[in-house]
Amino acid sequence: MEEESHKRAALPQVVRKNAKRFLIINAGVLLLSIGVYFFKFPNNFSTGGVSGIAIILSKLVPGMSSATLMSVINVGLLIVGFLFLSKGFGFWTTYCSLMFSFETWVLEKVYPMEAPFTDQPLLELCFAIMLPAVGSGLLFNYGASSGGTDIVAMILKKYTNVQETGTALLFSDGLIALSSCALFGMRTGLFSLLGLFLKAFVVDSVIENINLCKFFSIVTSKPEEINNYIIHDMNHSSTVIEAEGAYSHAGCKVVLIACRRGEAVRLRQKCREIDPHCFMFITNTSEIIGKGFRSV
Repeated sequence: MEEESHKRAALPQVVRKNAKRFLIINAGVLLLSIGVYFFKFPNNFSTGGVSGIAIILSKLVPGMSSATLMSVINVGLLIVGFLFLSKGFGFWTTYCSLMFSFETWVLEKVYPMEAPFTDQPLLELCFAIMLPAVGSGLLFNYGASSGGTDIVAMILKKYTNVQETGTALLFSDGLIALSSCALFGMRTGLFSLLGLFLKAFVVDSVIENINLCKFFSIVTSKPEEINNYIIHDMNHSSTVIEAEGAYSHAGCKVVLIACRRGEAVRLRQKCREIDPHCFMFITNTSEIIGKGFRSV
């Protein structure tokens, strides 16, 4: 009976967690769709991936828009993924790929883009990189992806000896960006190459900042009071290490704890209140795996 009641109590928490994941993944797909449709397509920024291929093909295939071509390519890659990857092909990859194609198609029908919003291509490139980067960062953070060339990477990894699939995809993206020089002019091609290089840095930066936490090493003579605050007010735990001052040879304790950025401000203030002479090392960290943070 006790075990069953515990399971019932844990159920709402699981539902909330899954609902949060669902909402964040959909927000990521929406940002991706907005960035690609409103800023990449009108400016012909071919920064690689399926959207870049669709932009190139729309120039070569009259009568078909970039959004339509992207949907066709994404669906085709999903079929290939199911054939070659079987159970290894994730649900969220399928869902995000289909939603990305659908939302882009809907935006095309609801708000047709005849020309870019502004006559400032550098400004539009910033949004063309930033919005999809934030969207992709949200997806990657929850173990999802928008499909596309990620599916090609998974197939290469499974069936070939190509170890550096990321390098291979970067090379193919570079070719897509270079081809835009011939089709859309040197200016658009150079903007596409610039966007390709910026994309990798921005996505990594977004993922790192989403998971950014603070790691404290607190050298103190009052570890009990600090640990009481950590345990009862922050609902965290900590690790305490015996230490000795190199100069004074006085005994002290080092309290180790990782926490969120908002909690870090309160912890820093509380440590100063409890022990004005404590010494704190506070560093940024984005890879914390364990209870209360990210699961393995």
